[in-house]
Amino acid sequence: MTRDLTTLSNSELKKYIKVHRNDNEAFHEALKVLISRSSGQKYPAPFEMPKEEVEAIFRDKIKPLEEGV
Repeated sequence: MTRDLTTLSNSELKKYIKVHRNDNEAFHEALKVLISRSSGQKYPAPFEMPKEEVEAIFRDKIKPLEEGV
């Protein structure tokens, strides 16, 4: 049974992604829907970028949170 991810709210999508983080297909489909809703996207879709670049962007964004800034 395939779920229509476009009917979920952003909050529901985030929960879905968290629950399905080990299911690559479900995770990527939900992430695509979530990213497509973003306005002013600064970066290309993660699926079109090298894995190392995506990881660097996430590390950059998470660092201030880890430092408590």
